[in-house]
Amino acid sequence: MKRVVVNILRIIVSLTFIFSGFVKAVDPLGTQYKLQDYAEALALQEMIPDWATLVASVSLAAVEFVLGILLLFAINRRLVTKLILVFMTAMTFVTLWIYIANPVSDCGCFGDAVVLTNGQTLLKNVLLLAAAALLALRPMVMPRFVSLSNQWIVRQYTILFIVGVSLYSLYYLPLFDFRPYHIGADIRKGMEIPEGAEMPQFETTFIMEKDGVRKEFSLEDYPDSTWTFIDSKTVTIKEGYVPPIHDFSIQRVEDGEDITDEVLDNDGYTFLLISPHLETADDSRFGNIEQLYEDAKDNGYAFYCLTASNEEGMQQWSEKTGAEYPFCNTDEITLKTIIRSNPGLVLLKKGVVIGKWSHNEEFPVLQKGKAPQMTEATSNVSYLKKLGGVFIYYILPLLLLVLADRLWAWSRWVKKEETRQSNKLFKLLKIKKTMRKKIVAGNWKMNKNLQEGVALAKELTEVVKNPNCDVIIGTPFIHLASVAEVIKGSCIQLSAENCADKASGAYTGEVSAEMVKSTGAEYVILGHSERREYYNETPEILKEKVELALANGLKVIFCIGESLEQREANKQNEVVKAELAGSVFHLSAEQWKNIVIAYEPIWAIGTGKTATADQAEEIHAYIRSCVAEVYGAQVADDTTILYGGSCKASNAPELFAKADIDGGLIGGASLKAADFKGIIDAWN
Repeated sequence: MKRVVVNILRIIVSLTFIFSGFVKAVDPLGTQYKLQDYAEALALQEMIPDWATLVASVSLAAVEFVLGILLLFAINRRLVTKLILVFMTAMTFVTLWIYIANPVSDCGCFGDAVVLTNGQTLLKNVLLLAAAALLALRPMVMPRFVSLSNQWIVRQYTILFIVGVSLYSLYYLPLFDFRPYHIGADIRKGMEIPEGAEMPQFETTFIMEKDGVRKEFSLEDYPDSTWTFIDSKTVTIKEGYVPPIHDFSIQRVEDGEDITDEVLDNDGYTFLLISPHLETADDSRFGNIEQLYEDAKDNGYAFYCLTASNEEGMQQWSEKTGAEYPFCNTDEITLKTIIRSNPGLVLLKKGVVIGKWSHNEEFPVLQKGKAPQMTEATSNVSYLKKLGGVFIYYILPLLLLVLADRLWAWSRWVKKEETRQSNKLFKLLKIKKTMRKKIVAGNWKMNKNLQEGVALAKELTEVVKNPNCDVIIGTPFIHLASVAEVIKGSCIQLSAENCADKASGAYTGEVSAEMVKSTGAEYVILGHSERREYYNETPEILKEKVELALANGLKVIFCIGESLEQREANKQNEVVKAELAGSVFHLSAEQWKNIVIAYEPIWAIGTGKTATADQAEEIHAYIRSCVAEVYGAQVADDTTILYGGSCKASNAPELFAKADIDGGLIGGASLKAADFKGIIDAWN
């Protein structure tokens, strides 16, 4: 049930991130405007340049989209789930501030595609934060869609795709237009209010000053002319129906006349050159604009330049470009909403938007007596084409990659099974596994004094009777001889935790392999991660220890494994293969019969973390394949490989059920007889 819940949440969170990132990427200027609104609310607009908010806009879209895709494909599961948790924590605090301070009416998390109130946004983020926390706690139960070796393709291709979408939408126009002025929109209908709809109510407060004293007034108590107007603020006191288009109006600069109805009712074509600010408008194609204006006049089409600039800005533009077309004033926010380009071109007919062009695109060609030659069809057809393009250039390649990867993984599995089983039927797998020695080995490490160790050994001989596996206990040096006497005649075998890399001599404090053998021990644990880390045991040192142990008749439990950093970098295969090659792969096939491999993920030792059974099986199978490369399939199939990472009675049955896991090297759980017996009983 946990696995099902986690993967359902994985899909919900990933699709939310993908959708949120994509709608931002197709309209980077819209996201930039929203970031500028936040900066203005914090009085930071003068400190943050436009290029910084634009870079932040593109980056935010890319981060959300890429994190969503990586989560969906379960790529870098630990890192990605942690990043999503951090991201959602930050976003939840931001939306909490927005909900309380109300600096903007819409946070813009889904662009113009889905508009949420600040309360709805906060609730959405709280739920996503809870889901992200659960995913961060259980990242490894999410199955991968793509093998580790091919995940880089998904990462790089996704980054290139989403950044490319943003750059395309910046250079031209948004790939998908979710605003009320999209191609095919009827502006007049967008302004209509349904009959009986409840109207919103507003309250305006005026800030006035007189004799250095400032006060706030309402419309009812508006003061006389001796007061100086400073500012005003309007707040909504009652929600109501607000039409999609509620702020569209056009005032001709020449005479101040409102020509909104004239433009919307015009049966012919009307060109609107849109520029929120002429002072910052791109003038590189002013010649094309002038030519279009002249052609429009020849064909009897209306042509207006709509801007929020003042007369000085219009004059500068006219002097720079030689513009002769009429200028009109329209609200700045409305102009930015109509088209994401400065300047941009819009073509209307009877108030319906039938064409939109960025200043970087080729403008429509006008011929005498003919309608403008359009490059865009209706909005519906255009949307279908664009969706098809997204599918062909992004979704389809990923689907093909997943299909090819799964087929490749399946073929590798088949090949591995065929090699391991020498072309026998897969049903022989269980028979083969029973031929391998099954072992549960305890590693007491530096625990228990002599009396406690002897008592534990006695208790184990009493509770462990006729197990379905070999049982080994690895004790400190001082216990060996005494414990050997206690377990004599029982089913328990004895192991040392280490031995010296020298046969004998002036090496104070060291214990040689010969000394270990003389105590009655049959095994020795070598290469443990703690010896490698704390005592700097190198592959060369371990190689000497292995040879001396075998020469003195000891069997070797040889430990290998990777750190958390190496696992997150997907280098676990390289690490374990190098450790084997550096210390034991030089042995003869006859010597190899006395080697037991113990895979211990260092990040799971003593941390309470445990590799999933599937993770453990995957790396165990890889280790067996490495042995097969050196000694052949039959020797590899006979090699016992133990799991040594926080194995407990609760997870031992699932781990031991895997085909390539032949038992466990147990740490803390081996210090209590009941816990150790619980793991041994997993073989029952």
